[in-house]
Amino acid sequence: MIAENLALVQGNIAAALQRTGQTGQDTALIAVSKTKPVSMILEAYEQGIRDFGENKVQELTDKYEQLPKDIRWHMIGHLQRNKVKYLIGRTVLIHSVDSLRLAEEINREAGKRNTHMDILIEVNAAGEESKFGVRPDAALCLITEIAKLPYVHIKGLMTIAPDTQDPEENRKYFRCLKQLAVDITRKNVDNVSMHVLSMGMTNDYVVAVEEGSSYVRVGTGIFGGRNLNV
Repeated sequence: MIAENLALVQGNIAAALQRTGQTGQDTALIAVSKTKPVSMILEAYEQGIRDFGENKVQELTDKYEQLPKDIRWHMIGHLQRNKVKYLIGRTVLIHSVDSLRLAEEINREAGKRNTHMDILIEVNAAGEESKFGVRPDAALCLITEIAKLPYVHIKGLMTIAPDTQDPEENRKYFRCLKQLAVDITRKNVDNVSMHVLSMGMTNDYVVAVEEGSSYVRVGTGIFGGRNLNV
Protein backbone atom coordinates (compact mmCIF):
# COMPACT_ATOMS: atom_id res chain seq x y z
CA MET A 1 0.00 0.00 0.00
CA ILE A 2 2.72 2.48 0.97
CA ALA A 3 4.68 1.89 -2.24
CA GLU A 4 1.58 2.46 -4.34
CA ASN A 5 0.61 5.57 -2.38
CA LEU A 6 4.10 7.02 -2.74
CA ALA A 7 4.10 6.40 -6.48
CA LEU A 8 0.76 8.21 -6.77
CA VAL A 9 1.88 11.20 -4.70
CA GLN A 10 5.21 11.50 -6.48
CA GLY A 11 3.45 11.23 -9.83
CA ASN A 12 1.04 13.98 -8.86
CA ILE A 13 3.92 16.24 -7.80
CA ALA A 14 5.77 15.65 -11.07
CA ALA A 15 2.61 16.30 -13.09
CA ALA A 16 1.90 19.55 -11.22
CA LEU A 17 5.44 20.79 -11.84
CA GLN A 18 5.21 19.96 -15.52
CA ARG A 19 1.73 21.45 -15.85
CA THR A 20 2.90 24.78 -14.43
CA GLY A 21 6.17 24.88 -16.33
CA GLN A 22 8.36 24.57 -13.23
CA THR A 23 10.89 22.41 -15.02
CA GLY A 24 13.79 23.56 -12.87
CA GLN A 25 11.87 23.35 -9.61
CA ASP A 26 12.31 20.44 -7.24
CA THR A 27 9.53 19.88 -4.73
CA ALA A 28 10.62 17.50 -1.98
CA LEU A 29 8.19 15.14 -0.33
CA ILE A 30 8.18 14.95 3.46
CA ALA A 31 6.48 11.78 4.64
CA VAL A 32 4.61 12.78 7.79
CA SER A 33 5.03 9.76 10.04
CA LYS A 34 3.33 10.97 13.23
CA THR A 35 1.69 8.12 15.14
CA LYS A 36 3.03 5.61 12.60
CA PRO A 37 5.16 2.65 13.68
CA VAL A 38 8.78 2.16 12.71
CA SER A 39 7.79 -0.71 10.40
CA MET A 40 5.71 1.61 8.20
CA ILE A 41 8.45 4.24 8.11
CA LEU A 42 10.89 1.57 6.97
CA GLU A 43 8.53 0.66 4.12
CA ALA A 44 8.67 4.24 2.90
CA TYR A 45 12.42 4.33 3.48
CA GLU A 46 12.83 1.25 1.30
CA GLN A 47 11.04 3.17 -1.47
CA GLY A 48 13.73 5.84 -1.33
CA ILE A 49 12.07 8.35 1.01
CA ARG A 50 14.58 10.11 3.27
CA ASP A 51 12.65 13.14 4.52
CA PHE A 52 10.24 12.41 7.38
CA GLY A 53 8.22 14.82 9.48
CA GLU A 54 7.03 14.56 13.06
CA ASN A 55 4.73 16.76 15.13
CA LYS A 56 5.93 15.76 18.58
CA VAL A 57 9.46 15.91 19.90
CA GLN A 58 9.27 12.70 21.94
CA GLU A 59 8.05 10.72 18.97
CA LEU A 60 10.75 12.15 16.73
CA THR A 61 13.55 11.38 19.17
CA ASP A 62 12.29 7.84 19.79
CA LYS A 63 12.19 7.09 16.07
CA TYR A 64 15.53 8.80 15.48
CA GLU A 65 17.19 6.24 17.76
CA GLN A 66 15.57 3.28 16.00
CA LEU A 67 15.90 4.21 12.34
CA PRO A 68 18.73 4.69 9.80
CA LYS A 69 20.82 7.76 10.40
CA ASP A 70 20.61 9.03 6.83
CA ILE A 71 16.98 9.96 7.42
CA ARG A 72 16.42 13.73 7.40
CA TRP A 73 14.01 14.52 10.22
CA HIS A 74 11.80 17.60 10.06
CA MET A 75 10.02 19.08 13.09
CA ILE A 76 6.71 20.29 11.68
CA GLY A 77 4.53 20.60 14.80
CA HIS A 78 4.18 23.33 17.41
CA LEU A 79 7.36 23.42 19.47
CA GLN A 80 7.66 24.23 23.16
CA ARG A 81 10.86 25.92 24.25
CA ASN A 82 11.67 23.29 26.88
CA LYS A 83 11.78 20.60 24.18
CA VAL A 84 14.20 22.37 21.84
CA LYS A 85 17.31 20.75 23.32
CA TYR A 86 16.17 17.31 22.15
CA LEU A 87 16.00 18.39 18.51
CA ILE A 88 19.46 19.87 18.07
CA GLY A 89 21.58 17.38 16.15
CA ARG A 90 18.59 15.23 15.27
CA THR A 91 16.63 17.44 12.88
CA VAL A 92 17.65 19.07 9.62
CA LEU A 93 14.91 21.70 9.71
CA ILE A 94 12.44 23.12 12.22
CA HIS A 95 9.42 24.32 10.24
CA SER A 96 7.36 25.82 13.05
CA VAL A 97 9.21 28.82 14.52
CA ASP A 98 6.71 31.58 15.24
CA SER A 99 8.23 33.68 18.02
CA LEU A 100 11.49 35.37 18.94
CA ARG A 101 11.61 33.57 22.29
CA LEU A 102 11.48 30.18 20.59
CA ALA A 103 14.19 31.21 18.13
CA GLU A 104 16.33 32.46 21.00
CA GLU A 105 16.03 29.09 22.72
CA ILE A 106 17.01 27.28 19.52
CA ASN A 107 19.98 29.62 19.20
CA ARG A 108 20.99 29.00 22.81
CA GLU A 109 20.84 25.20 22.52
CA ALA A 110 22.60 25.17 19.15
CA GLY A 111 25.31 27.43 20.56
CA LYS A 112 25.90 25.05 23.46
CA ARG A 113 26.72 22.35 20.92
CA ASN A 114 28.65 24.71 18.66
CA THR A 115 26.35 23.85 15.78
CA HIS A 116 23.78 25.65 13.64
CA MET A 117 20.06 25.08 13.16
CA ASP A 118 18.08 25.80 10.02
CA ILE A 119 14.53 27.01 10.59
CA LEU A 120 11.42 28.18 8.78
CA ILE A 121 9.12 30.90 10.03
CA GLU A 122 5.56 29.65 10.45
CA VAL A 123 3.06 32.09 8.98
CA ASN A 124 -0.66 31.93 9.72
CA ALA A 125 -1.58 32.93 6.18
CA ALA A 126 -5.30 32.32 6.67
CA GLY A 127 -5.51 34.12 10.01
CA GLU A 128 -7.14 31.16 11.74
CA GLU A 129 -7.38 31.62 15.51
CA SER A 130 -6.92 27.88 16.04
CA LYS A 131 -3.55 27.85 14.28
CA PHE A 132 -0.11 28.94 15.38
CA GLY A 133 2.06 31.22 13.28
CA VAL A 134 2.88 34.87 12.86
CA ARG A 135 0.59 37.12 10.85
CA PRO A 136 1.86 37.88 7.34
CA ASP A 137 2.12 41.59 8.13
CA ALA A 138 4.24 40.86 11.21
CA ALA A 139 6.57 38.33 9.58
CA LEU A 140 9.27 40.73 8.41
CA CYS A 141 9.63 42.32 11.85
CA LEU A 142 10.02 38.91 13.49
CA ILE A 143 12.46 37.72 10.81
CA THR A 144 14.61 40.82 11.21
CA GLU A 145 15.00 40.10 14.92
CA ILE A 146 15.65 36.37 14.53
CA ALA A 147 18.21 37.06 11.80
CA LYS A 148 20.51 38.58 14.46
CA LEU A 149 20.92 35.21 16.18
CA PRO A 150 24.25 33.62 15.18
CA TYR A 151 23.36 29.92 15.46
CA VAL A 152 19.96 30.09 13.75
CA HIS A 153 19.50 30.40 9.99
CA ILE A 154 16.16 31.28 8.41
CA LYS A 155 15.69 29.33 5.18
CA GLY A 156 12.13 30.28 4.30
CA LEU A 157 8.49 30.10 5.36
CA MET A 158 5.93 27.50 6.34
CA THR A 159 2.15 27.63 6.51
CA ILE A 160 -0.67 25.27 7.44
CA ALA A 161 -3.65 26.07 5.23
CA PRO A 162 -7.25 25.55 6.39
CA ASP A 163 -8.75 22.08 6.35
CA THR A 164 -11.14 22.34 3.44
CA GLN A 165 -12.99 20.02 1.09
CA ASP A 166 -11.93 22.06 -1.94
CA PRO A 167 -8.13 22.42 -2.28
CA GLU A 168 -8.63 25.37 -4.64
CA GLU A 169 -9.80 27.42 -1.66
CA ASN A 170 -6.25 27.30 -0.29
CA ARG A 171 -4.55 28.55 -3.44
CA LYS A 172 -4.79 32.16 -2.25
CA TYR A 173 -2.95 31.30 0.98
CA PHE A 174 -0.13 29.58 -0.89
CA ARG A 175 0.13 32.59 -3.18
CA CYS A 176 0.22 34.83 -0.13
CA LEU A 177 3.16 32.87 1.28
CA LYS A 178 5.00 32.95 -2.03
CA GLN A 179 4.52 36.71 -2.37
CA LEU A 180 5.62 37.24 1.22
CA ALA A 181 8.83 35.33 0.49
CA VAL A 182 9.43 37.52 -2.56
CA ASP A 183 8.85 40.69 -0.56
CA ILE A 184 11.19 39.59 2.23
CA THR A 185 13.88 38.59 -0.26
CA ARG A 186 13.83 42.13 -1.62
CA LYS A 187 14.74 43.44 1.83
CA ASN A 188 18.13 41.66 1.65
CA VAL A 189 18.22 40.86 5.37
CA ASP A 190 21.52 39.27 6.42
CA ASN A 191 21.31 35.62 7.51
CA VAL A 192 17.93 35.19 5.82
CA SER A 193 17.08 33.07 2.79
CA MET A 194 13.62 32.60 1.33
CA HIS A 195 14.46 29.62 -0.84
CA VAL A 196 12.18 27.20 1.05
CA LEU A 197 8.39 27.25 1.11
CA SER A 198 6.89 24.45 3.19
CA MET A 199 3.24 24.33 2.19
CA GLY A 200 0.71 21.72 1.17
CA MET A 201 -0.58 18.60 2.90
CA THR A 202 -2.44 15.47 1.81
CA ASN A 203 -5.58 17.35 0.80
CA ASP A 204 -4.02 20.27 -1.06
CA TYR A 205 -0.41 19.43 -1.94
CA VAL A 206 -1.06 19.49 -5.69
CA VAL A 207 -2.27 23.09 -5.50
CA ALA A 208 0.70 23.95 -3.27
CA VAL A 209 3.14 22.50 -5.80
CA GLU A 210 1.49 24.51 -8.55
CA GLU A 211 2.08 27.63 -6.45
CA GLY A 212 5.77 26.94 -5.88
CA SER A 213 6.04 24.75 -2.77
CA SER A 214 9.53 23.44 -1.92
CA TYR A 215 8.32 20.88 0.62
CA VAL A 216 4.93 19.20 0.78
CA ARG A 217 4.06 17.42 4.01
CA VAL A 218 2.00 14.31 3.25
CA GLY A 219 0.95 11.81 5.90
CA THR A 220 -2.46 10.27 5.27
CA GLY A 221 -1.83 10.21 1.51
CA ILE A 222 1.14 7.89 2.13
CA PHE A 223 0.43 5.96 5.32
CA GLY A 224 -3.35 6.07 5.54
CA GLY A 225 -5.33 7.45 8.48
CA ARG A 226 -3.64 8.26 11.76
CA ASN A 227 -3.44 5.61 14.45
CA LEU A 228 -4.30 7.56 17.58
CA ASN A 229 -3.46 4.63 19.85
CA VAL A 230 0.27 4.62 19.10
